[in-house]
Amino acid sequence: MINKSLKSLGQFYDLTYVWLRVITVSIVMKKVGEGIRHYRKERGLSQEELAHLARINESYIGKLERAEKVCSIEMLSKLTDALEVSLSEFFRYIEPTSREGNQEITTLELIVNRLRGCSVSEQKKVLKMIDVLLEGI
Repeated sequence: MINKSLKSLGQFYDLTYVWLRVITVSIVMKKVGEGIRHYRKERGLSQEELAHLARINESYIGKLERAEKVCSIEMLSKLTDALEVSLSEFFRYIEPTSREGNQEITTLELIVNRLRGCSVSEQKKVLKMIDVLLEGI
C-alpha cells in the first residue's frame, strides 16, 4: 500500500513539474511575443517587413507575437538583429519587474528599466537631455 502511494505521489510530482514547465514557457513566450511586437512597431515595421529582414517565414512572426510558437535563442537573435536591438536590451525590456501589491509600474521605473545596461556615457547623455527638457517646463 505504501509503495503504491509513493508511486502515485511520484507520478503526481512528475505531472506537476511538467505543467509548471508548460506554464512557465507560456509566460516567457508571451513576454517574448510582446517584446517582438513592441520593437517591431517602435521601428514602424510590418510583420512581413520584419520577416523579410530576419529572413524567416512571415506567418512565424505573428505566431511568435501571439505566443503560439516557441522561439529558439538562435531565431530570437535573428529577430533582434533585424530589429537592431541587442539580445540583452530585449531581455531587459521583457524582464518582469517586481511590483508591490497590484500597483502599476511608475513612469520613473520604466525610465530606469530602459537605462539599465546603457553605458555610463549613454546615461549621461540621457541625463543632459532630461535637464534640457526640464528647463522648458
